[in-house]
Amino acid sequence: MANTKSSEKSARQSVKRHARNTAVITGIKSRQKKLRASLVSGDAAVAKTEFDALSSALDKAAKRGIIHRNVANRRKARLNKALTAAKAPKA
Repeated sequence: MANTKSSEKSARQSVKRHARNTAVITGIKSRQKKLRASLVSGDAAVAKTEFDALSSALDKAAKRGIIHRNVANRRKARLNKALTAAKAPKA
């Protein structure tokens, strides 16, 4: 329980930030699932648009401090690698 007005305000702010950050992270996870599903189905065009949208969302989240920038870069690199492998002709 907050003892001062400033700590009450800080508690309110942290609740709002937590809700906002959770929504962004949930959206990122949903986009990752859509991308992985399109990679499994073999639809390269849909996978490319999903990757672009996910990449943008990761960059925005990293810029706002919701996730660390290295986490965003690592996820983009791994998904780009999977996208490239999916586009490659099967031998």
